Amino acid sequence: MPRRYEDTIVVRAAKGWQGLNLPDLWCYRELLYFLVWRDIKVRYKQTAIGAMWAILQPFMTMVVFSIFFGRMAKMPSEGIPYPIFSYAGLLIWIYFSSAVTGSGASLVGSANLITKVYFPRLIIPLASAIRCILDYLVALSVLVAMMWFYGFSLKFSFILLPFLVLLAFISAAGMGLWFSALNVKYRDIGHAAPFFIQLLLFATPVIYPASMIPERFRIFLALNPISGIIDAHRACILGYKDIDVSALSVSILVSSLIFISGLFYFRKTEHFFADVI
Repeated sequence: MPRRYEDTIVVRAAKGWQGLNLPDLWCYRELLYFLVWRDIKVRYKQTAIGAMWAILQPFMTMVVFSIFFGRMAKMPSEGIPYPIFSYAGLLIWIYFSSAVTGSGASLVGSANLITKVYFPRLIIPLASAIRCILDYLVALSVLVAMMWFYGFSLKFSFILLPFLVLLAFISAAGMGLWFSALNVKYRDIGHAAPFFIQLLLFATPVIYPASMIPERFRIFLALNPISGIIDAHRACILGYKDIDVSALSVSILVSSLIFISGLFYFRKTEHFFADVI
């Protein structure tokens, strides 16, 4: 006698601009957790100092920037010591750049998983972007220590920090979705993405203050989605100035557009991932 199968689910490839089917992410939330945990373990597997690498990267970069840009080039830092000025910007920048680069390469790096079992492919780049938040939190402890050393106290604006980290995640995940989907078909993206991120550093107020840019050109700086977030992140933590609401608003708008368009493009193209990866 033929067997009867109850609750059979048929998985068909999506065609065109389909719905995002975001409830699937909740159904597979445990897989998202395990992928994040896997990425963390792989990153620090067989390392001598483990999570200390999350501190060394921004700290040593801050030291180099302080020597060459702060001391030798006399880069302005809005009246605060250059080491803490640059570190407060590097902290969120390194999270952004690591999340974009990791998300962009995540699908190709998980090819064996994608070709063997069904799950929402969106989980893979999102897991890479979420994993980098742990590095940010570890490195944040050094900034708190630097604030104590330089005599800065936490202000009420510090409560906005989770919101700014969420904005940085949205911006990084949006770019990561675009890069990861494109990288499946065009492997040049895997080489171009890190180069693009390096160039973007110089269009972002990390080593220099946004106030250094002439007023008439600041709108172009604000179009960089992470620019207003970094400036607000620095002001939020150090409390030495008010947050530039206009620049942050532009960053929110641009980041949201990148994220939403990335979601739809990813959804539109994910049906051929398993075939060409």
